[in-house]
Amino acid sequence: MDFFTSRGDHAPPTETNTHIAPPRRKIIVALTGATGSILGIQTLIALRSLNVETHLIISKWAEATIKYETDYTIPNIRALADHVYSANDMSAPIASGSFRVDGMIVVPCSVKTLASINSGICDDLISRAADVILKERRRLVLAVRETPLNSIHLQNMLSVTQAGAIIFPPVPAFYIKPSLVEDLINHSVGRMLDLFDLDTAAFERWEGWKK
Repeated sequence: MDFFTSRGDHAPPTETNTHIAPPRRKIIVALTGATGSILGIQTLIALRSLNVETHLIISKWAEATIKYETDYTIPNIRALADHVYSANDMSAPIASGSFRVDGMIVVPCSVKTLASINSGICDDLISRAADVILKERRRLVLAVRETPLNSIHLQNMLSVTQAGAIIFPPVPAFYIKPSLVEDLINHSVGRMLDLFDLDTAAFERWEGWKK
């Protein structure tokens, strides 16, 4: 007779292979009016494929740039994100440090937005969300698009870097021997997402000189 049965006790619980999935990563993506809007769009596409929850802000001038530079419509781009906010909505969840996110990418980042973030004036949701990311010591990546750079731009970049942000100019990597513009876009997007420990597996990494 089984020991537990003879005593009238319950049998010991059996181990179950229950697996609790980790919560989805959350990243804020902001598109501003600098040229290179395709970088922001491809970032949203990559994050969607990685099952990352995205919180999107598109500035007024970003909308104008998107229409000029790409064939995407604004509704199409908004549909790529899980949550979308107006740049004027200062009551959005991402405007508060109590709302937990893993970080924020401003791509492309205009020098106007860079200056707003550096000054801490928080006059729209993009600069406010970035300010929150910095004060909560989370990762902020700014894909600054401007050339040439004057001393004001450089001083702003240094200042926000000292505050904890990462300046990521989307500089093309020619060692990948790109045959299409998409190759350069995928490389820049992939390297940006590397900063969040996210691997798009969509670009070639440097592995030394090839013989």
